[in-house]
Amino acid sequence: MNLNITGKDFELTDAIKSYTSEKVEKLSKYLGDDFSAVATFEIHGEEQIAELRITVGSTVYKATTASKDLYSSIDKNIGILEGQIRKSKTKKDKQNMVETIRIQEKELFDFEDGIEGEVVKTILYSVKPMMVDDALILLQDDAKNKFMPFINVETGKVNVIYKLKDGKNFGLLEPEA
Repeated sequence: MNLNITGKDFELTDAIKSYTSEKVEKLSKYLGDDFSAVATFEIHGEEQIAELRITVGSTVYKATTASKDLYSSIDKNIGILEGQIRKSKTKKDKQNMVETIRIQEKELFDFEDGIEGEVVKTILYSVKPMMVDDALILLQDDAKNKFMPFINVETGKVNVIYKLKDGKNFGLLEPEA
């Protein structure tokens, strides 16, 4: 950590310098030790202005506050900077997570073993609990659909009943235990 503390048009006390250094060092828990900080203090009438600027690589965090007490201005700035740093880190973590998911999806769905075709139509069905016989009756009455998913009341699992090509008989898809 590299820290530069200056006072404009007045002499800083050692107490202010050490307090600032102590507070800025607490930011290293978020940033590590590889950052630089510039603290600038000014007095305008009764207002005491504190500006803190933290640089990490190409990222700059900045906070400026004014109060009647330099110590409280320093504390406010540290709070503001902590918020900015946490927000930035959270945003970067989310971006990295999304990028990781994209890479994993690409690897997961990157088939090169001759599979052709793709899903070109999606049909949504409401899956209701019923007996196999009830599902069969509903499918027989439905002229336009060739299959019907349902929750088998006896097993509690999703089943699909479907019409066979002969037009008379039906099949049942049931998952293994």
